[in-house]
Amino acid sequence: MTEQIYNSDAYIKELDSKVVDVQNDYIVLDKTIFFPGGGGQPNDLGSIFIDNQEVKVEKVSWQDGNIAHFINDNNFKVGDLIKSMIDWGRRFKLMRTHTALHILCGVIWRDYQAAVTGGNMEPLKGRMDFEFPSLSAELTEEIEKKVNVEVQEDREITVDFLPREEAFQIPDLIRTKVNLLPESLKIIRTINIHGLDLQADGGTHVSSTLKVGKIKITGHESKGKINKRIRIAILDN
Repeated sequence: MTEQIYNSDAYIKELDSKVVDVQNDYIVLDKTIFFPGGGGQPNDLGSIFIDNQEVKVEKVSWQDGNIAHFINDNNFKVGDLIKSMIDWGRRFKLMRTHTALHILCGVIWRDYQAAVTGGNMEPLKGRMDFEFPSLSAELTEEIEKKVNVEVQEDREITVDFLPREEAFQIPDLIRTKVNLLPESLKIIRTINIHGLDLQADGGTHVSSTLKVGKIKITGHESKGKINKRIRIAILDN
């Protein structure tokens, strides 16, 4: 299986690696910095360089247990040495957005005990659904103030990897209404916003809340009797 470098360090922008499998429209590398998408976070984009030639990576996803890097001109061979370079501007926006959604989730769980029922994101905007019986403009304004207080706290954000049995002893590790972690997953990756939020998570994040920028709630709507959606945008400080 491809070594997932992005899992332990989301700030690595370039990486030397080796081609270990070649298919018609994608290649597999021995290690990668490209996030393949999941948990509402889109996959990374970028380029692969071989012999000073640039090949665009158009999509990255899981295929048959490996991370596939889809390209439009596949003349690679097994054993080729390549350099990967992610589209850092896009990735960093997604990191800020994903962390913002965790801050939102952390505040809502801490203060209102509402579980997450869904979510999605794109660079600098996203949405999250919560198990709220009602949601008013006054309440969303209150939530917006609270999440931006947490941004300004400059809370450290760290990654850890725990055996499944140990991870599930952490109270409220799963904030979603349904546990989406398969039984086959024996090591659980966690994201810890120190002093606010600790969750199982597979995406990429910034290293502190201050790096997110200002979080703006841009709208809210009802998606069911006890299912309410909050939309956010991420602004520069």
